[in-house]
Amino acid sequence: MLSRIAESLFWIGRYIERSDGTARILDVYLQLLLEDIFVDEDTACRALLGVMGNDAPPEHKLTRADVISALATDRMNTASIAYSVRASRENARRAREIISTELWEVLNTTYTGMPHRVGGEKVHELFSWVRERAALAAGLADSTSSRDDAWRFFTLGRAIERADMTARLLATRALTEASGPSWTTILRSVGAYEAYLRTYRGVPSSTNAAEFLLLDRLFPRSIMFSLTLAEHCLRDIDPQRERIGYQDHAVRMLGRIRAELEFRPIAEIIEELPHIMDRVQSTTTDVSNAVRERYFPTHNMPAWMGGQS
Repeated sequence: MLSRIAESLFWIGRYIERSDGTARILDVYLQLLLEDIFVDEDTACRALLGVMGNDAPPEHKLTRADVISALATDRMNTASIAYSVRASRENARRAREIISTELWEVLNTTYTGMPHRVGGEKVHELFSWVRERAALAAGLADSTSSRDDAWRFFTLGRAIERADMTARLLATRALTEASGPSWTTILRSVGAYEAYLRTYRGVPSSTNAAEFLLLDRLFPRSIMFSLTLAEHCLRDIDPQRERIGYQDHAVRMLGRIRAELEFRPIAEIIEELPHIMDRVQSTTTDVSNAVRERYFPTHNMPAWMGGQS
């Protein structure tokens, strides 16, 4: 497979998952601002922007409208839903000969339907629409793709991004523990509430809910499931031939963070939740960079020097 095609598929998966995850996080946080009158809007908005990798000027008092503009409809902000929708469509255009017609049409229609601005009363409707479009795109990719390297790169991108977005969602809870969204709200935001009830058969507690979203091996939106899926994709793309250890740097990084979570008591993880979620996010970034360096080596492009290539 050409590296440019593999790279486009990888980023289609990442951007589809990023638009979905950002919509879920925004929905939880903005719902919290509506329901809890004791939450300081400026503080909550700054915390949310910080978790999503955006900094706001200290002299400007932030409102819900500022967050919606920055993280939902701003097409120039790389952390926004609109940017992710556009980027997934552009990468699909580059890989048009590989992806199915159905997937291309969904991504193209989502791009043309993404609004440039949205009123306060339409915000939650927008987030629901984005989640539905992301689910449709992911479902079509799964149902119309052969289980070859093309599908593996797409799924690898989704798995890495999902681990990152779930970590960011848990980080929003850790930053505002006293007045943050309830665990029930967080579970519902990722579609985990019913699965949680079937597993624990009780009202969500901080320990059980965190354990479910962090460590559950069967729930597809847990960090553990996503990290394991990413590992499997990398091993299938380049099967292990050595008898000892792993040569793939990305696999080693995924294995280290997975083992740190898997073999650590949940009480210790919750106690250091902000720090550990930062570790997960930095690891997903490092893994993405390692994958790019190995499989998408843009630095190997021909260079012109003194009239010769």
